[in-house]
Formats: sequence, structure tokens, C-alpha cells
Amino acid sequence: LMGFAVAGCAEQAPATPAGEDVVLFLAATIITMDDMQAEAEMVAVTEGRVLAVGSAEELSGAYPAATRDNSFADKTLVPGLIDPHIHMALSSLQYATKLTPPWQMATPSGVVEGLPDRAAFLGKVNDLVAAHEGDGPLIIFGYHNLVHGDLVRADLDAITTAFPLIIWHYSSHDFYLNENAIEWAGITPALHEQFEGIDLGADGEPTGRVYEDAISFLLQKLGPTLLDPQRIAIGLEGFSGLLRSGGVTTVADLGYGIFGRALEDANIKNNWISPTHSGYRLYLVPEHRAFAREFGEGSPEAVTKMLAGDIETPAPVLAQVKFFADAAFYSQTMRLSPPGYLAGQSKGSEGLWVIEPNDLAETIRPYWEAGFDVRIHSNGDAAQTASLDALEALRQTSETQRFVFEHAGIFLSDQVTRAGQLGAAISAASHYVYFLGEAYQAPLGAERGNWILPLASLTEAGVPVTLHSDAPLAPPLPLRAASVHMTRATREGNVLTPQQKLSAQEALEAITVDAAYALGLESEIGAIKPGMLADFTVLDANPMETPGADWDEIGIWGVVLGGEKRALQDD
Repeated sequence: LMGFAVAGCAEQAPATPAGEDVVLFLAATIITMDDMQAEAEMVAVTEGRVLAVGSAEELSGAYPAATRDNSFADKTLVPGLIDPHIHMALSSLQYATKLTPPWQMATPSGVVEGLPDRAAFLGKVNDLVAAHEGDGPLIIFGYHNLVHGDLVRADLDAITTAFPLIIWHYSSHDFYLNENAIEWAGITPALHEQFEGIDLGADGEPTGRVYEDAISFLLQKLGPTLLDPQRIAIGLEGFSGLLRSGGVTTVADLGYGIFGRALEDANIKNNWISPTHSGYRLYLVPEHRAFAREFGEGSPEAVTKMLAGDIETPAPVLAQVKFFADAAFYSQTMRLSPPGYLAGQSKGSEGLWVIEPNDLAETIRPYWEAGFDVRIHSNGDAAQTASLDALEALRQTSETQRFVFEHAGIFLSDQVTRAGQLGAAISAASHYVYFLGEAYQAPLGAERGNWILPLASLTEAGVPVTLHSDAPLAPPLPLRAASVHMTRATREGNVLTPQQKLSAQEALEAITVDAAYALGLESEIGAIKPGMLADFTVLDANPMETPGADWDEIGIWGVVLGGEKRALQDD
């Protein structure tokens, strides 16, 4: 959406130094994502920022005393790749957990092969149970009901009743417990009156499924095991390596506070440390419910104090707040319009609200009036209507604040038009089309199934579109994410709604300049132009000359972060 123009003369910042402190990086091609200058062959960097961009002849002449670095003479430089929606604590947890994914999963320790059916899944669970030592709980992540079939207490009891067995749904929004785990966690039928997410069977007893609002209760017992600091440290170290392998230079944690700020702060402070140490920039986006629990009505003021440095945080906080309109795409709990779900574990229901539609605008308003942008988890088509209604109400007091739909699982045609009219932005889940585009056709039906992430239509409507991994739910590999939306490929080998393919230009914008826009950081990152941070991803091939299907095969040398080279081979 930001576009780029025909290359011109060298563009440079005013008041340039003589050149002694300047480094000139030469590349085969530099794709700038700058409207004023699309491509170049050299970029001048000083004090961690871009000084000038142009031809080798122009910049060598302008800065004769500069250090010339020809390391990338056969490489392509693009703006540092951005993943605008990840989860640091959750990634730390899940990448340190036993895995049974429904499809091939890139992890810090390599690719874990998917378990394509129920038999394969149950077989792997049996193997992990057999290898489990002691009588403490065993937590396994990766089950998905649309691939592995329904899962109830009896299925898990048939595997073991000797210790608590807990299966964590791939969506992260659901847990499934055997009888031992139900007793260990104190799950009783009476809790169903308190939590919608305590599922009861026809006999009135817990089925073993604990989800959404009831997870907070489960974590009271599960927390010490799941949130063990040593376990989290190992997971985050691996996650950081995975980010670096994808050429990522900036991420935002969309859920700061969900696991408790004390734990998250310690995890980030001890294990992320700084961009220089970890190799990528991290920003934090507070989650409304977590902050409301901690600060009550003073939540907007608390965020303001964090921005000012009056409340210490382990990484910079953005002037944004995260909200949830509905529940999860993956676990079929996102909110749909009637007739709701036609198949799957939620058949006959319409999914769940997290914030009721009539309360949404007023829940957001205190933060909006404090000047914060909105990042709203909004997946189902009913949720899009509620979120658009809230945005329309909020636009009465501000036409410029950003309202970014997160995940945006289903966007129907009229909602696409409305999003453009109301000045919304979209941060799309990179993985819905590939992993579940076909599997979701039966639960959704043909009409809604054709509007899973209609990114080309949204782009045409003037809506800025970016892509995110929601890691650990998908690997934080932006080139792979872009590739999927250039091809609309599914894991079954087909193509979903090919009319919604992004062009190469749109795909690269989605993981650079438009991702920066979603973060409110487009003056700092997302393009290679004077005054911006000198963050580049170094590629072995020019993506604009590479078929979209092959983008995830482009080699990544590493990155330049704040003007400092960081090769993957040095990790």
C-alpha cells in the first residue's frame, strides 16, 4: 500500500558528516520500500541510522573518507523484516513442551513432522506417556480436532490414569484433561456456573475440556509446572534463534501482562536483554484484561507511565493496547453469525464473545481518549461487525488513531468495504489459509469459507495489510508468510480463492513498511531511507525477481541491526 517509485538520484539526510564515521554498504540490489527511490546499490550508515541511499558512484564520491563494506556485493538488502504480532511468554512455554503438531512445524531445534490423523496423534501421545518419568503432570502441545478428531476424558483415560495427562490445543485456547488431571486441578461440575469454559457432558460431569475464560482457573494449579523459569529460559533462547533464522529484526509482543508482568518482565529482562544481544528489536503491547486486573480504572494512566519511563519495563511499550472481541479461529470458538458452525467440535454453536458487542466501544474508549491506538483480536464475521461498529463509534472523536484488526480470520465483502471507509488496518494471521483454509470449509460453509483473509480485496479497498505469525502458532518466518499469500496455497496442495493473491510488491510491503505502520513505527523502521534505523535483512536473492512460491526458499545471510552486521553463521 505504501508503494515504491522509479529509482532516482541519491537521497540523503541533511547535515551529513564528512564521512569518517560512515559505513557504505554495497549490495547487488537494495529494495528500499521508499516512494521516492525504489532501488539503489549503496546505503550510507552512521550512528545506527541511514544517512543516504543511492548509487555506488554517488555515495563513494559524497563520503570519500567512509569505510566501504562490500560484504553484500552479491546480496539483496531489504528493510529489516517485521513480525508485528508474536507472544514471547507463550513461545517460551510451547517451544519447551512436548510437541504433537497436526502439520509440519518449524521449531528452534528443527522441523517436527506433523501427525496427519487421529491414529498418528494417539500413537505419539502413547509414546510420550510411556517415556514420562514420575507421577507429575505431562503436558503435550499440538492437538487439533479438525485433524485429530474429537478428544474427551475417556480417550485420555484409555492412555493413562496413572498421572495427570494434559493435552494443549494448537490454538493455545483449549486444554484437554484425563481423569487424574481433572481431580488434580480441582475441576468440578459446579465450576461450569462460574466459567463458560468448563465443558460438561450429557452426564453432567466434566468432559476434560477446559478453555477460554476457565484457563485462568486451570493455571492456578498448572502454573508452577508450565511456568517454570528454567523451562521458559530454554524456550525463549530457542525462539530467539528461530526469529534470527527468519531474518526478523523487529517483533511486537501482543499480549503483555497476560501471564503476569512479574514473570514476563523477568523472562524478557534475563533472556532477551537487548536488541544487540538478542539480534532483534522487541516492543510490548499491553493487553487490556491483564492491565485491568492489575491497575483497574488506572490502566490507561499506567500505560502512559510506562511510555514515559515512570514505570520500568524490560522492553519499550508501544502507544497501543490489545483487546479481544472474540475467541479463537483454530479451536472454532471465534464468533460467527447464524447459523454458526456447521461441523467440528463447535457444531451448532456460534462461538464465544470475549467482550460483548454492546460493551466493546466503551471498553476501548478510556484508552482511545488517552490517545492510544487499538490492536483488536477479531476473528469471526460476527466479531468483525462488532469491531467495525465500535470503530465507527470511536471515529466520532478521532479520525487519525489506528485501529488494527488482529488475525481477521473472516472478512465478508461488505465488511471489507466498511473497513476501508472507516480507516481500519489489518494484521492478518499468516497461517490460516495454508493450515486450515480447506479444513474450515465444512465448519464455515461455502459463503463464509470464501472470505478467509481476503487480503487482495482489503488492499483494493485501501486497507493497510500486514502479516504476522502469532508465534508460536506459526513460525516467525516472514518470507514464508508472504509466499503463502502470494500463492494462496493450502497444505493439501491446492489453492484457496486465488483472486485474493497478493502481488510481490504487496507481499513485501506486508512484512516491512505496512508492518511498521501497524506498530506505529513507520518513521523508524520498515523502509531504507535517510533518518531511519539501519535495520536490513540480507537475502541471497532478489524477492522481486523470485516466484512467490519460492520466497521461503530464499537464503538469508543474516541482518544488519542498527548498522551492525549479524550473520546467522555466527549464532
